[in-house]
Amino acid sequence: MNASARRNQSPTRTMVFRLFAAAAVVTALAAPAAPALAAGWSSNETTTAADKDYVQAEKHIEAGDYERAIAHLTKAAERQPKNADIFNYLGYTNRKLGNYDVALTHYQRALSLDPSHRGAHEYLGELYLTTGEIEKAEAQLSKLDSLCFFGCEEYRVLKAKIAEYKERQAALPNSNSSAN
Repeated sequence: MNASARRNQSPTRTMVFRLFAAAAVVTALAAPAAPALAAGWSSNETTTAADKDYVQAEKHIEAGDYERAIAHLTKAAERQPKNADIFNYLGYTNRKLGNYDVALTHYQRALSLDPSHRGAHEYLGELYLTTGEIEKAEAQLSKLDSLCFFGCEEYRVLKAKIAEYKERQAALPNSNSSAN
């Protein structure tokens, strides 16, 4: 085929290609609209965002009323025994009240339900700092590092808290670092 024939064919190919591409775009935009809506919306009233007890618990947590939050979270957990967010918050609220063993149980439950739950890893690390288990806190930081490819808020918060913990420990009169 000579150059003249290729030039004459090119506009036809371009037009066909553009029509095909336009049809593909229209199909791609129209076809997934219904399934995407269905996947993002649930008629199940027990999802975390729609659960009235979970929503109330969040309000009580923001207000620092952890006992009332626990009451709401416990009700939500009865309806949603496989919801890691609820158990993470049960761990958080119990930790804030000084119920460390109960908090540990809830964090472990959250992580058994969702091993990649970044919030549970962060809060569990904070619990370990509270109980003086720095190695375990650092293990949670390491886990967050593997979960957060480009860093995440949970990683940054726990890293800062570990650094603060180490600074406080170093400042203690009987710390090993002050003897050097």
